Amino acid sequence: MSILRLGLCVGGVYSMFLVCPIQAQRISVPFESVDGTPPAKFKSALIMSTCQSAFSALAALLYIVLRRKSGVSMSQALGLEPPAPPTANGHAKTNGHAASPSITSIWTRPLLMRYLQTSIFIVAAAPFGFASLQYISYPAMVLGKSCKLVPVMLMNVLLYRRRFAPHKYLVVAMVTAGISLFMHFGGGGGKKHAGAGGERPTNANLIGLSYLLINLALDGAVNASQDEIFSRFRGLNGQQMMLWMNAFGAAVNVALAVLPLPYIPVIHPSDGGQSELASVLEFVRAHPAVVKPLAQYALTGALGQLFIFETLQHFGSLTLVTITLTRKMFTMLLSVFWAGAGVVFAGISVEAFVKRKEVHAKRVVQEKEKASIKQL
Repeated sequence: MSILRLGLCVGGVYSMFLVCPIQAQRISVPFESVDGTPPAKFKSALIMSTCQSAFSALAALLYIVLRRKSGVSMSQALGLEPPAPPTANGHAKTNGHAASPSITSIWTRPLLMRYLQTSIFIVAAAPFGFASLQYISYPAMVLGKSCKLVPVMLMNVLLYRRRFAPHKYLVVAMVTAGISLFMHFGGGGGKKHAGAGGERPTNANLIGLSYLLINLALDGAVNASQDEIFSRFRGLNGQQMMLWMNAFGAAVNVALAVLPLPYIPVIHPSDGGQSELASVLEFVRAHPAVVKPLAQYALTGALGQLFIFETLQHFGSLTLVTITLTRKMFTMLLSVFWAGAGVVFAGISVEAFVKRKEVHAKRVVQEKEKASIKQL
């Protein structure tokens, strides 16, 4: 059963997060306006994150409501109360009554604080990842991301004093080394990043690397905190965590979108003193075509998160990170395969076209020769 569940989780993560980047790419193209102004790009990463968090929270809530068993209160189904203790026959005692206020407060308050802490880690990590791309190349960032297993394990040890079986450390080292070698020899380890003004100075690379390390550390803290929540609060499921983490993440993002922040590259690209939400609403009014790909991006991300949190609940963060890293590797392999197939097909097509022209030219010559012979 566990092998089947793992297979379904891997298939779900692979399929949804192969589609999600396609939708993100559709959002990155210029959109035609309805008021005659030139086409413009949608630049708000904050609103994209907000939409995906909101859709993910709704997807998790719908999943919980549809799967709720009879006799289980909504508070228990949402994970706001400790699960009912098992009876003598081993089944959970579900009488639909709420737990006592003292037990609920002991359970709920620390749990919600953990969710809020993890959501803040997630919201804080994204800007450092975006900012690093201003100083280092995208392949260099992907190479750094391929080592994500290391900060995940390190944060588990540093923050929560968690220990792993010896073979786990070996697996992490082997997977990290293998993916790093693949990325490096596959051309993903470029060390130089030339911008519009030419090659960037060495200190720019150091700044970009520092931002990337902060991003990796925060990502590792996220995964370690998720493991700690499942370990400390027994009985929670992945969909409950998905619901509350995305709800808190959406709330934090909405707060940032509503506040009139100054201009901050990538994080707040709107004019200083104007809220991000107001700028996006103005953009949507002028470019309504952005709504559909934005909704599709949020929906595919939400469906992918259902599989991610299912994996996290049953197999832990190290297995989840391994799946996501190998997904990136297989995506690159697939891209290389299709690119190679396209080149081969193009070569065959050129060869066929040239041969067809040669045959046609020979036929023309033959027809001319026949015509000349007839005239004689």
